[in-house]
Amino acid sequence: MLMHIVLFKFKDRQPEKVAKAKEKLLTLAGRVPQLRSLEVGVDIIHAERSYDLALLATFDSLADMQAYQVHPNHIEVGEYMRGVYETIVSVDYEK
Repeated sequence: MLMHIVLFKFKDRQPEKVAKAKEKLLTLAGRVPQLRSLEVGVDIIHAERSYDLALLATFDSLADMQAYQVHPNHIEVGEYMRGVYETIVSVDYEK
């Protein structure tokens, strides 16, 4: 199993903007066949080092994650996210 974790820090950190981004990300569930599970969470601490939103996705394999990366629904959501985040970091690992 492959774990895909992405953290976003937004340009505009207002709660309604972060909530809209969360909803956009959640639209991927059920629309990308390779995506086994998806969690999206909003930061509750709001520390200087905190990121605003976390995405945790699981895939059966690296090949499945690569297929997800080029899936039209992921590309569409990614275009939206590029317009709202300031910083993005990720980590991918096998479990």
